[in-house]
Amino acid sequence: MGELKTVFIPDIGDFEDVPVIEVFIKAGSQVNAEDPLIALESDKATIDIPAPFSGVVKEIKVKSGDKVSEGTAIAIMELTEKATDEAEAVEESKDVEPSNKPENSEEVVLDKDSEEQAQSQSQLQPAKNTTTAESIAEAEQKKIPQTDSSVIAACDETVSSKAHAGPSVRRFARELGVNLDLITGSGPKQRILKEDVQAFVKAKLSQVQMDSKNTGMAAALDLLPWPQVDFAKHGPVEIKSLSRIKQIAGANLYRNWIMIPHVTQFDEADITDLEALRKESNTTEKKDAVKLTLLSFLMKALIASLKKFPEFNASLDKNANGETNLVIKRYYHIGFAVDTANGLVVPVIRDVDQKGVVAIARELGELAAFAREGKLKPTQMQGASFTISSLGGVGGTAFTPIINAPEVAILGVSKAVYKPIYRENQFVPRLVLPLSLSYDHRVIDGAAAARFTSHLAEVLTDMRLALL
Repeated sequence: MGELKTVFIPDIGDFEDVPVIEVFIKAGSQVNAEDPLIALESDKATIDIPAPFSGVVKEIKVKSGDKVSEGTAIAIMELTEKATDEAEAVEESKDVEPSNKPENSEEVVLDKDSEEQAQSQSQLQPAKNTTTAESIAEAEQKKIPQTDSSVIAACDETVSSKAHAGPSVRRFARELGVNLDLITGSGPKQRILKEDVQAFVKAKLSQVQMDSKNTGMAAALDLLPWPQVDFAKHGPVEIKSLSRIKQIAGANLYRNWIMIPHVTQFDEADITDLEALRKESNTTEKKDAVKLTLLSFLMKALIASLKKFPEFNASLDKNANGETNLVIKRYYHIGFAVDTANGLVVPVIRDVDQKGVVAIARELGELAAFAREGKLKPTQMQGASFTISSLGGVGGTAFTPIINAPEVAILGVSKAVYKPIYRENQFVPRLVLPLSLSYDHRVIDGAAAARFTSHLAEVLTDMRLALL
């Protein structure tokens, strides 16, 4: 028997009580070093926790839904020197032996929902279903007011259902008072699974909670209440739960939009020569050459403008006496928005002022890949002093990006287009990059914003200015 070692949650930054959304292993699993063990979902990204070494899983210490922090035990593993060979053996055995998944037994498509099947499945899961129902109900009742009539109608347990679902799922839905006819199943042939019922309930409760918040905010601002509409009356609808990232990001964006007096300064930069330099730099035949993107040049140019106008690289802060001060940051950590399947995340490149364009481009590519794969570490999304939101690869001419508090400004970039520019008594085609700078009017006035974008446009037109 090999040595037994306990695997713990590593350093995940300042986050605590992060929920486990998926467990990739089970007792007896052979894993190799860096294989994902569990997935966590913070308020900014989904994080895979990898195995620090190869071995066989002997005991799992966490389950989906648990909340963990740095130092929490994940599993006990037995070290092995033949991780690769044993992993292949396990994979081959999976093709012969069916996996035992009692928790998802309702996923099997049944031709007949007999009384015996209903009794056997209900015996498998009564404790778990009751616990889930009670925990959802008790937790949400503490946080939200009484539900309105639309939610009660949606969860009316007295409504008969012809939905495609097994006996255990129907029993679970009755315990929660859910009308299965309103749920779109994710199982085979759209069969409704227990997870579908849970997601539906969470979506409804989140809707009520958001409506309550909107009502409270509307009252405070003397606004009309948010309209309550039964959309199903007008045609077919589908209810989809927002990811945790989108829910938390939405709350942050809502707060930032309400609390920060936004103003957006629009400008344009002639990047004809810069684009020619970029394309020429990417024609190298080196195998390990990094592809230079416009964003890497933009970040380098941005540093010159932030140093010239330091109030853009700052944050508002209140001291112990309640006085508001402006904190000027002498570091330059630039965040950049990345669109992922689960929502928008903002990785951060640190000390951009100390890096060249090639190093910035390399780090941009690595962090963007981690973001889309859900492998960003919390520390890779913290500490930004300024943020860029680039839609250049998608399109558009201008937009108003929302400031990422506690920052005081954010730069939006749209798709570059050729325009006729009048130079030396004639019109010539030039590649023009649209810039959209949103700023906090409590800190920055219009004239300063215009000077900032004008300076940035000059640097992008002649990158030599970034060296001065």
